[in-house]
Amino acid sequence: MIGVSAAHAHGVAEGDAQFMQQSSGMQLLPFIYLGAKHMVTGYDHLLFLLGVIFFLYRMKDISLYVTLFAVGHSTTLLYGVLSGTHVNPYLVDAIIGLSVVYKALDNLGAYKVWWGFQPNTKAAVLIFGFFHGFGLATKLQDFALPEEGLVANILAFNVGVEIGQVLALGGILIAMDFWRRHHAFAQQAFASNVLLMTAGFVLMGYQLAGYVMTF
Repeated sequence: MIGVSAAHAHGVAEGDAQFMQQSSGMQLLPFIYLGAKHMVTGYDHLLFLLGVIFFLYRMKDISLYVTLFAVGHSTTLLYGVLSGTHVNPYLVDAIIGLSVVYKALDNLGAYKVWWGFQPNTKAAVLIFGFFHGFGLATKLQDFALPEEGLVANILAFNVGVEIGQVLALGGILIAMDFWRRHHAFAQQAFASNVLLMTAGFVLMGYQLAGYVMTF
């Protein structure tokens, strides 16, 4: 069995957590479903993805950035759980909140104003993808998962995460397409990214407060 204290078992419903801990052997379809459910309901991941695709109009560009994000979070999700590498969930989730702030500021053009150049957005999405993957891993590390069938089940969970990401992204893109056709989009884009940045700061503050409370 592998697992740590369930004190930080945020992001996974109690019934889902019980199922995962009681599952023995390969349970591919249920773990695919749970992975998809986690991503679709993972507001922190979705906020970051919203920021990433906010000003992307071509499917080629959207696919590239989403693939970079998927490579990042898949790598650390699988590594974190299967290797037993533990990271503080509060700090990781605070960095995930920071990723939302970073992308909102990027969309607002802040870095060109502050630093006089544009940081590599592809590298940023990949790097933050690594942290998002560790965020997913901490959710699973909170549970005592049976060793039997563990590798297959975690791979299935990761496949589900990717399916959930595609489904969520599809909904976001449809909504964005309608919004972009509206004449007020250009004016509303600035305020929307300010709100996105604010949400990221709230996520950061909540997680950092939780980290401080652990001492």
